[in-house]
Amino acid sequence: MRLSTAPLAVLLVVLTLAPAPADEGMWTLDAFPADQVKKTYGFAPDQAWLDHVRLSSVRLARGCSASFVSPLGLVQTNHHCAQACLAQLSTRTDDLVAAGFYAKTAQDERKCPDVEVNQLTVISDVTARVKAATAGLEGKALIDAKRAVEATIARECSGGDVNTRCDVVELYHGGIYNLYRYRRYQDVRLVFAPEAAIAFFGGDPDNFEFPRYDLDVTYLRVYADDRPLDTSANFLRYAARDARPGDLTFTSGHPGRTERLNTVAELAFQRDVTLPRNIFYNSELRGMLTEFSVAGAEQARIAKGMLFGIENSLKANKGRFAALVDPAIITARAAAEQALRSKIDADPHLREQYGSAFDNIRSALGRYRDIRDRYVFTEGGQGFRSRLFSFAKTLVRHAAEATKPDEARLREYTDANFPVQRQTLTSRAPVYPELEKLTLAFSLTKLREALGPDDAFVRNVLGTRAPSSLAAELVDNTKLADATLRRSLIDADEATIAASADPMITFVRKIDPDLRAQRRAYEDQVQAELTKNSGRIADAMFKINGTSTYPDATFTLRISYGAVEGYRQDGRDIAPITTIGGAFKRATGADPFRLPDSWIAAHDALDLAQPFNFATTNDIIGGNSGSPVINKDAEVVGLIFDGNIQSLGGDFGFDPEQNRAVAVAVGALREALAKIYHADRIVDELTR
Repeated sequence: MRLSTAPLAVLLVVLTLAPAPADEGMWTLDAFPADQVKKTYGFAPDQAWLDHVRLSSVRLARGCSASFVSPLGLVQTNHHCAQACLAQLSTRTDDLVAAGFYAKTAQDERKCPDVEVNQLTVISDVTARVKAATAGLEGKALIDAKRAVEATIARECSGGDVNTRCDVVELYHGGIYNLYRYRRYQDVRLVFAPEAAIAFFGGDPDNFEFPRYDLDVTYLRVYADDRPLDTSANFLRYAARDARPGDLTFTSGHPGRTERLNTVAELAFQRDVTLPRNIFYNSELRGMLTEFSVAGAEQARIAKGMLFGIENSLKANKGRFAALVDPAIITARAAAEQALRSKIDADPHLREQYGSAFDNIRSALGRYRDIRDRYVFTEGGQGFRSRLFSFAKTLVRHAAEATKPDEARLREYTDANFPVQRQTLTSRAPVYPELEKLTLAFSLTKLREALGPDDAFVRNVLGTRAPSSLAAELVDNTKLADATLRRSLIDADEATIAASADPMITFVRKIDPDLRAQRRAYEDQVQAELTKNSGRIADAMFKINGTSTYPDATFTLRISYGAVEGYRQDGRDIAPITTIGGAFKRATGADPFRLPDSWIAAHDALDLAQPFNFATTNDIIGGNSGSPVINKDAEVVGLIFDGNIQSLGGDFGFDPEQNRAVAVAVGALREALAKIYHADRIVDELTR
């Protein structure tokens, strides 16, 4: 299906930082356009409303959004956002992803091995401090100074409290720097999840499509001091009725990354280099995982999560590629960019400060094109796709980085950031050797293909062995699948790690100098130039137009607003709401359109006219999965789980006529919990 692209006017608005049109925008909570919402919809959220929504909304640190929905720390998110937890708690005979899970008592709630929940408590502006520390610097000096000041700010913010997470967030491509302070929770337990067949009903064919019929939900619970967290002051109540066509809706979530402020050169690089190469890589990996899965039920189970992620990424990247191949976006961005450059060139002072920024970005991307494959397949990770390799790399680097002052460490090893790595290292989630060997052999093969068999680094990695032989040797002989061993090594010094005879650790120690060198080359030759010159462009835009619109998404909390609304596609009207009855009509009895037995058994008890999924004009992107959809009373009316196919162009611009967010209706959540799953404990909790 052909992707719709954003109108020229919309793209011009985005690049020049003029006010955004109605329903567009992923707004920060300290700059929400309440007056604009009132003008369009007759309601203006006040500061108390925004603060309540902020404290009721949470982030799953590894890539999704969620919210508190009860006074006892109950968290609502998507099934696909909690799929890793479900898979990690599963066994050969108890597949929680496929069969679902319900904790009938509090004692039955099971701790997720590797989930961190972040609650945003404070936002503060640290722009002056970051810019003062980096003023006039170039290349390595710029990157080192920026890393140091951000680490110092984060360390001061957290005060050594492991339950506090502090992130320095770059907004407007370096025009503004904000400090986000979070409360960190790592005791997160599984409460309820439906079967995968209904959570992802329609499978890949329906992914990024509408109409939809999915119950894509999971309930988790946050614990503090081994008791459910008291969230009585800030949680989002379930609304008494579903949203109707035309109703005002808000989403509070954590959109991952947009490129609406990127230059033409950056978009062209995505179109010509990054997206095509990632599509090729993931297409091949999907084929190998599919072949692995058909070998047996157990292979299918252990590969399911990875295969889902690859297929989801592949379809999303194809949509983004299609959006950029259509000339409308690049043409519109070029016109907007030229308009901005004309304003800069017309003022001698602006021209001296900012005139070279666009060309400098283009030059930096030219350098990146030359080193991109080497960086991506080494430090970027595409050449070493293995959890066991990642464990070893983290252990080796942590021992080395811990000897340095906090501000001199790699970003992920600072005191503020390492708790996330520590949780992964200490997790008792199972490691599957056969899957490890498959993915590591595949990625080593792609590394050799990208850099060539005669490349010095490739020779250092492989020696005389085939990728499959090296992968088997490393995976079969390492002991790092043992969480107890990893725990014993996590704070080991360099001498202890250097003395380790574990083959995976030995392998990482051998190649880590080369990996670090590639990271350094990328940071000095590319990232430093992009950071500096993107910030210069942002400064120019601020001086010309002010800060009247939202920054690009950065996986930080944003609010969007819109309404329940359908759209036209291929000459026909798409209604904004589906029903539970529609799911039964759509079902074929065969995957991916097979309803679970629990749904078939409950058919006669269900209200088939109950709204199931609905579409809104809320501006969302990847990372918003799990976001609550709320009404003007800050009550939950839905749960975001997807967008339509047109929304995949939302990385680069927003089209209010076509882009739609897709959510599960609150009434469908209640109906399923009560009548299909008989999850009375959750139903009672949600109605308190």
